[in-house]
Amino acid sequence: MKRVLLKLSGEALAGDKKTGFDEDTCVQVARQVLQLVDSGVEVGIVIGGGNFWRGRTSETIDRTKADQIGMLATVMNCIYVSEIFRSVGMKTEVLTPFICGAFTRLFSKDEANACFAEGKVVFFAGGTGHPYFSTDTATVLRAVEIEADVILLAKAVDGVYDSDPKTNPNAKRYDTLPIQEVIDKQLAVVDLTASIMCMEQKMPMYVFALQEENSIVKAISGDFNGTKVIV
Repeated sequence: MKRVLLKLSGEALAGDKKTGFDEDTCVQVARQVLQLVDSGVEVGIVIGGGNFWRGRTSETIDRTKADQIGMLATVMNCIYVSEIFRSVGMKTEVLTPFICGAFTRLFSKDEANACFAEGKVVFFAGGTGHPYFSTDTATVLRAVEIEADVILLAKAVDGVYDSDPKTNPNAKRYDTLPIQEVIDKQLAVVDLTASIMCMEQKMPMYVFALQEENSIVKAISGDFNGTKVIV
């Protein structure tokens, strides 16, 4: 693979603390991504904001404002994780769809490609820049825009199941799964908007557990352990 888009959940980066950052977890992620970069793979990253904010659970404030807070949470996550990446020897850039002063640079496909050409890991923060769109949708949108070969979904579970494995001990994990089946059965790999975009744009996804040792490296090797969502 030449270029991949890695989606990390904010909760996964928080580790056992469930909120904020767990630095050891972030360093482990960084060292895995460094292996990909050293092997010549270009890496873009989207990070969710759930370790700081989940606006859709609020019944008090306006949805648009809640989503804007969530966008800023992803900016904080990307700035922090990009600095962890730099500490292990990578060059990084954080791009946002809105101006954040000197904190980030404004996203465009040309800007992203220029960063990749300079050997940088590119963080796509701020979601789509609009309310009512999740970081799932932002992940697929950016993957399509930068012409990534695949989306790597690093989650808390080790793949896609036909039911919730937390409540059903007999839940079946899929090794390979067509995106149409994900949509038809509403399996919630990503939200429905993102799933339909994957189908329309023929963007595959690899779903795996972040906690598994070297799971990110394994995701693009023959040792992959998870679910391949194909078009």
